[in-house]
Amino acid sequence: MFTDSHCHLNFPELLAELPAIRQAMAAAKVDRALCISTTLEEFGGVHQLALEYDNFWATVGVHPDNEGVQEPTLNDLLTLGVLPRVVGIGETGLDYYRLNGRSVADMHWQRERFRTHIRAARQLAKPLVIHTRQASEDTLAILREEGEDGSTGSAGGVFHCFTEDAAVARQALDLGFYISFSGILTFKTAQNLRDVAALVPLDRLLIETDSPYLAPMPYRGKTNNPSYVPFVATQLAQIKQLPLEAIAEATSRNFDALFSGVLSS
Repeated sequence: MFTDSHCHLNFPELLAELPAIRQAMAAAKVDRALCISTTLEEFGGVHQLALEYDNFWATVGVHPDNEGVQEPTLNDLLTLGVLPRVVGIGETGLDYYRLNGRSVADMHWQRERFRTHIRAARQLAKPLVIHTRQASEDTLAILREEGEDGSTGSAGGVFHCFTEDAAVARQALDLGFYISFSGILTFKTAQNLRDVAALVPLDRLLIETDSPYLAPMPYRGKTNNPSYVPFVATQLAQIKQLPLEAIAEATSRNFDALFSGVLSS
């Protein structure tokens, strides 16, 4: 019924509880989850989850925040991106939230890393999983510069854990991207984000936990896991004034459309 389009089940606090989490997922009717890579060093563990469990899939990528890790080359991403059950490229993008005394100009390495991921996604014809924080202008500009404008040959993808404003949402949609909402959507302080969600067409929505982070209400502050994704769907159902089942069906259908062939990968 429900699909968690973005989680980190390889992180120690979740991996240690995986049997219980899978039981909770089944009880909550969360049928599937996409396990997201944030470094090349951890990719083996992420991929193993997808190989071991038939309702998990994997991505390959290096998060923009990660420094002091193996820098992904185009060949790295192309080689790992064709492995079984790897359905997307990322998590990638830009994050200017923690500059640590540096300027935006100093973050050129992030922008080059992002371009490498985009080029891999285009060559593999697999969607991008985009992270952007306080960097939406550059994120959108680089996507356009690399040909990600929704035209033929575009990889497309999803802006995950969306927290930007309506203008950014409209531009992302215009470029052919999906938009995914996390537990932040349920926070009392997130009315502006709920207003953005109201504008996103039903056929371009995804839901996620980004677990172990960002547990939705009423679990805010606790360790998140994929069994909590129905709380995000419930909030969307209220926003869209639709039955919960309609949100579950639409977001799962959108997941299949974005990660085309996911069921057979």
